[in-house]
Amino acid sequence: MRIVEEIPEALRPEVGAALAWLEAEQGRHFAVTGVVDPEIAEQSGGKAHDLTLILCEGDLCVREQVRVRSGGAGFVITRTDAAREDPPAELDPLPGVRSAWLEAALAKHAFVVLVFYRGFW
Repeated sequence: MRIVEEIPEALRPEVGAALAWLEAEQGRHFAVTGVVDPEIAEQSGGKAHDLTLILCEGDLCVREQVRVRSGGAGFVITRTDAAREDPPAELDPLPGVRSAWLEAALAKHAFVVLVFYRGFW
């Protein structure tokens, strides 16, 4: 499994479409902080493929997997058949993702307690 923090240029349109779809479905606003195995999407040759994103909202980070296929003037995004499962520990947190949040929290409080448990924090 390979995780990249910088979205490859070729994947930005479909990552943007997937992000918009997930935000509309869940009624939330996320920031994409990583793409898991982007080469799967890059090598799909326009065929339907799974796209796994690491999304953060405030102090919550989740892994979401969607199915992407080209359709009309954009992309058609759907849920994958894969059951949601706990993300592997190496998916959370990514280096630097929480630095702004931690700095803001420390500016408001004398100390901050971080709890790490099986990849969740």
